[in-house]
Amino acid sequence: MAVITDWTPAKASAFTHETLEFQHRLHRRPMFSDAGLIDLLDRYPRDKLGVFTMGHDPVDWTTWRRGSPGRLSGAQLLQAALEGRIWLNLRQTNLHLPEYTDLEEEIFADKARASKVRTFKHDLGMLISSANAHVFYHLDVPLVSLWQLRGEKQVLVYPPRAPFVGAQDLERIVMRDTAEQFAFDPAWDAQARSVTLTPGAMVTWPQNAPHRIVNGPMLNVSLSIEFMTPAALLRANVIYANGVLRRRAGIDPALESGAGPANMAKLALARMVKASGLQRPNARVTPVSFTLDPRYPGVPQPLDRAA
Repeated sequence: MAVITDWTPAKASAFTHETLEFQHRLHRRPMFSDAGLIDLLDRYPRDKLGVFTMGHDPVDWTTWRRGSPGRLSGAQLLQAALEGRIWLNLRQTNLHLPEYTDLEEEIFADKARASKVRTFKHDLGMLISSANAHVFYHLDVPLVSLWQLRGEKQVLVYPPRAPFVGAQDLERIVMRDTAEQFAFDPAWDAQARSVTLTPGAMVTWPQNAPHRIVNGPMLNVSLSIEFMTPAALLRANVIYANGVLRRRAGIDPALESGAGPANMAKLALARMVKASGLQRPNARVTPVSFTLDPRYPGVPQPLDRAA
């Protein structure tokens, strides 16, 4: 049985190029019930679990803070998301739990059948987040699809071009010199594509399209899937090469699409620079600034006050 219920020839043709909405059946599966989520949180590698909190101003992304799950059990972590302002990010769940490996294979087999697009570098992650929590304006290097399982959220997707993202911001992100968040102007909302995700809905958008997410007033559970295609990998390498040329040759290179001679030369340049180690990325580790305490699961605690 197909995972997505409303593939059409038009959607298949536009897949990876446009912002598209789909319907799916995954939200009906028991693995996403409270019991299934608790089991997931108990079994997922604790050292890989991303725990975050954030402020309320969508412009001030510096309030995005990383924390430690402490000694909370899976049930207590779910309670923290229910009670607090917490965002739990379980990246690459497909690499750690066999049922999520099976789910990843099922989803991408369905995408391949319907779109005929070759994909690789699959990252299937789980997101469990609090009522009214949000993710700040940012962009991703790979392609992304977001599958809603529980709750409701608004996803705002902006065009992958200036002024929504400048060439140098894009190059710094691809070269891993800076975080994926960057400056946001609320006036840009007028040109954003706004998508309301409810259980059984999915959205995917063009590569490098900036976006932000606002949860509704309830617990949210979503699948976040990142992937590459040959065209997406070429684009990422072209952006990387443009950054190298800007820094080392002092030129302002254009970002063009397609596999023409100029982009193939940039692909070769990007691979050479990466292999040689001439351009080393900055460390982008967000320090742990709080912990979760089993006595107050939903309230971030200073590190020196944990039980």
